[in-house]
Amino acid sequence: MTTLILTRAGYALPGTSLKFRTGDWQVQIPRHRYQIAPCHHACPAGEDAQAYLAYVQTGHNQPAWETIVAVNPMPAITGRVCPHPCESACNRSQYDEPIAIHAVERFLGDEAIAKNWPYPVKPVNSSAPEIAIVGAGPAGISAAYHLVKRGYRAVIFDEHPEAGGTLRTALPPYRLPRSVLDAELERILAIEGISFQPHTRLGRDMHLNELQEQYKAVFLALGAQRSTEWSIDGAVPRDLRSGLELLKEWVDIGTVPVPKSVAVIGAGNTAVDMARVMRRAGVQEVHLISHKPIPRPGVSPKEAMPAIPREVEEALEEGVQIHEYRGIRRLILRGERIVGVELVHMKKLMQASGKLKRIAFEGTETILNVDQVIPAVGQVIDPTGIEKLAANRSHLQVDQWGRVIGHPGIYAGGDATPNEGTVTAAVGDGRRAAEAIDSVLQVRALPEIILANPITFDQLNMHYYELYPRVQEPTLPVVQRIGDEEITTSLSAPLIAKESQRCFSCGNCLACDNCWTLCPDSAVLKTKELASDGSHYVFDYDYCKGCGLCASECPCGFIEMVEQL
Repeated sequence: MTTLILTRAGYALPGTSLKFRTGDWQVQIPRHRYQIAPCHHACPAGEDAQAYLAYVQTGHNQPAWETIVAVNPMPAITGRVCPHPCESACNRSQYDEPIAIHAVERFLGDEAIAKNWPYPVKPVNSSAPEIAIVGAGPAGISAAYHLVKRGYRAVIFDEHPEAGGTLRTALPPYRLPRSVLDAELERILAIEGISFQPHTRLGRDMHLNELQEQYKAVFLALGAQRSTEWSIDGAVPRDLRSGLELLKEWVDIGTVPVPKSVAVIGAGNTAVDMARVMRRAGVQEVHLISHKPIPRPGVSPKEAMPAIPREVEEALEEGVQIHEYRGIRRLILRGERIVGVELVHMKKLMQASGKLKRIAFEGTETILNVDQVIPAVGQVIDPTGIEKLAANRSHLQVDQWGRVIGHPGIYAGGDATPNEGTVTAAVGDGRRAAEAIDSVLQVRALPEIILANPITFDQLNMHYYELYPRVQEPTLPVVQRIGDEEITTSLSAPLIAKESQRCFSCGNCLACDNCWTLCPDSAVLKTKELASDGSHYVFDYDYCKGCGLCASECPCGFIEMVEQL
């Protein structure tokens, strides 16, 4: 039994205050209540940023990395390419600036590669059941990793010679260096229990029914390989090519067509990447046409362009002209060749039905002279090999655990499903599908998914935090952004440790001792063992009068007052 160190100075002698159990006066009592931090709540992969920031604060970087890879095996990758909704949700953004969580994640991922930290995965029995995974993108890699963690063997099939999916085929190296991609994926694929079979295409080299017969379950991480069809009232330029197609061409061979001026249509990362690539290729005028506004203070993240804000900012620095709140009314063609587009102002307005609808404003039309139009407005699945599952839909229909509806034993995740379309969402899909596969094969009920409300800014006590600016990552000067060199540089260990100290530890005990030192009745006791989860603080309800001082002075909202029954 743990020995308690009492904070009281006197002994319980007759006539002293300890003789009288003043806790009888209370109508409320304090208790510890863990609340999920908003960064954790917002992460599609399930990362608990507060937990690994706490490790970094104390200099324990490897345990911090292990906390991340408990749910996300590729932090060096996601630390670079994720839009990081955790930062948009960060309570610190309402105080000064959000914590640079992506920089910490990236640093830990790079450290693991440099120091070869082993993944915390136990060896898999050679006779363990095998699960087939089709697609070696982030969803497939994540599913394989989490299946091996649960004691299964995972066989990954992919039509390409190397793993990575769109991470390799469509993300420009200036965002994701191939050395980082290769190093992290090689470490994951080297885990015992994971095997990779390249040059294997579903519907050509293997068939779905064969996989179902040979493996205990099948996880489809096929991605969305076909661009959404695009036209303006049926009009299509003769040389129309999609943004995804041209990005792949740039990544594969390093060249794209170079007109004098181009209009990229879209608001996501593919559109922004395509616009930046065209600038690097030498196009003088690059216009990006977006229904949504540029991300900036005062614009809701839900309403802004879904592209990563820092990528949008860098595109503007590089000379990309973004036309926000604009749509294309018509194409101006000379024969079958594009010579311009007619833009119109568009904005969402509330309708009588109570729904928001995007409306084009008559009289706001303008002409933009361009030599090429590149739509980057989304992708859909290639139904080859999964015709029965696809059923002429743009994406596979799955439940919250990734089970393909109406097809037991088949699971799917990533861009092949209607998820958020991000790398971290795909990682989360793979993890949940692995848990579902394990539960089904073990004849165990899946846990209920409870959407807990995160702790809010007004539940924190700002008197104990100082204003401190967010660290800024060094970036290449605009004039040097001409090739594949990574634009953003990783932060040093001291700066990462400094940034981690800015964390409010929302909803989690940070062991500040406030409750212990400030209690007027010495009714908070502390154990010898120091813990960071609040378990080393004990309320002595025999002497607690229920004044609530401990709750009001808790910086991180870990103590609440409840009615005494």
